[in-house]
Parts: sequence; structure tokens; C-alpha cells
Amino acid sequence: MSELDGAAHAPLDRGEIDAAVGLAARIRATVRDGVEVREEVLDDLLVAIVAEGHVLLEDLPGVGKTTLARALARALGLEFARIQCTADLLPADVVGTNVFNQREDRFEFRPGPIFANVVIVDEINRASPKTQSGLLECMQERRVTVDVHSHELARPFVVLATQNPVEFEGTYPLPEAQVDRFMMRLSLGYPDADAEAAMLLAHELGDRVAALDAAGGPAEVLQAQDLARRVHTSEALRAYVVALLTRTREDARVELGASPRAGLLLLRAAKARALLHGRDHALPDDVQALAEVVLAHRLVLAPEAHGARGGEVVRDALAKTTAL
Repeated sequence: MSELDGAAHAPLDRGEIDAAVGLAARIRATVRDGVEVREEVLDDLLVAIVAEGHVLLEDLPGVGKTTLARALARALGLEFARIQCTADLLPADVVGTNVFNQREDRFEFRPGPIFANVVIVDEINRASPKTQSGLLECMQERRVTVDVHSHELARPFVVLATQNPVEFEGTYPLPEAQVDRFMMRLSLGYPDADAEAAMLLAHELGDRVAALDAAGGPAEVLQAQDLARRVHTSEALRAYVVALLTRTREDARVELGASPRAGLLLLRAAKARALLHGRDHALPDDVQALAEVVLAHRLVLAPEAHGARGGEVVRDALAKTTAL
């Protein structure tokens, strides 16, 4: 049975749910020891990881996007890699390449940084369209194809990509197909005055992230992802998601509405959120809490929309769509 037919497999028991909730609580506490981050942003990040999604972090420079990715990787006990995007970055620099081994008289594959568990792709919109396209297969199929040979990526696998909205010179806008691969778009924002003062004091003592201990491991993350897939969704909830998607497509301000992939990712995220809130079934509340961060960045607004934003369209769709 497919995911859109609801949760197949065995129902969740209380012990499995409590294990996932406990893992999330430990990860939250550990990450906060290393970086200042708003609670709702951290919660959304954990939902994306448990839902096997990727995240686009769009914000001003210097607010801690890369530091947050490092802290998250250490808390999860996962291998971390960073890719700094520039105009001359090639796909082979990301995915790897075949190198000739003279001693053995054959080509061998040298994996690129994309083979880590948590990959931060810094300033993704500074990479050329050719390099951006090299990430599509990685993010969707979780594998890399080089010279007709496919190589499976590490599991779990999550891409956290950043782009700075104030720096447009020398950048390439992300195509719709690339943006659609990201489950969520999040913004960190500036910390409040007390949190920023505490951060200055803490960083005087050195790199806080380097001192973090793992609060989990790959096996626990994979187990949580498996549990999220088994969270129950009703026919009414799936109809509600479809109604929201339809509402965005019919909005006069929108040229390109939310895709079927957007609905699938929204449903997966809702299931993960339900699990991390201690439930074995997803509710409309889960969909409503995540709709804006999952759908807004996928909408292409019409030229005559006069300054409207995707978030406004999603909020209007939520207000006008009744949960069945």
C-alpha cells in the first residue's frame, strides 16, 4: 500500500512513540547548547529530518545558518559536510568523479561531499545551473550516477541549503524544479537582545558546537523516520491537503500553484509532526502548522500580483478551506 493510502504496516505502540519524542527532546536540548535558535525553527527542522525532507534556509548573512547545521549534525551523531557554492563549482566537485588508478589499471570512484549524512550547501544560488542540476538526483532519489554507474548515498541524508536574499549580484535564481525538492523554506531571523548578548558571552569561550556530544545516532534517526511513515492519515485529511493545493492553484495572484509533490511532502511533514507530538495519527492542526513553510516557496506569483507573497496566499488558502 502506498503512503497516500494511509499508514500501512503495523500500528505504532506507545513505547515507539515515546522513543521518538525522547530523541527529539534530547536533540533540541543539545542543539540549544551550541547555537541560539528560535524554538519553532528548531521544531520545523526536526520535523523535516524525521520526514526525510530537505530544507532551504533563506536569511541574512551571519545569523548562524551554517552553525545551526553543524550543531544539528553533531546532536544527531551524523557525518557532516559543507559545500561552498561559487560560480566555478562543478557537479563533480559535489557528487564525486571517477579517477584512474594507474597501479590497478582501472578507474575508481572518489565520492564527493554529498555522501555525508548532513550536507550544508552554502549560498546555493551562487552555483551555476549545471551544478544546481547535479543536486536534483541526490535530493530526490538519494543516489548519484556517474558514468552510468549509480552510487547510493548515506542514510539518513538531509540537505540544508542556504541563500542570502540581500546578495543578488553573481547569483543564479533557483529553478522551480530545484525549489520543489526542498520540503521547507525556513528563516532564522535575528535573535532577541538577551539571546544575542548570551551568544556573545558563550562564544568568548570558544566554539560551542565543537564541544557538543551526540544525543542520538544514525540508527535512532532511521527508526524515527520509519515510525513517521507508519503514522496514520485519514481519507478526510488527505482530501483537506488536496483542497489546500487546489486553492493555491485557483488563486488569481498565482501563476504556478502547489504541485502534487508539495502535497506529498506536506502530508509527510504532518505525519512527522504528529509523531514528535506523541500521536500515532495526523490531524488538520499538523497540516495547518506546516502549510506555510512547506507550500509558500513553491508558488510562482503572477506579475500582476503587485507585491503579494507566497505566505499570504497560503494563509488565505488556510482561512478559506474547511478541514473535513
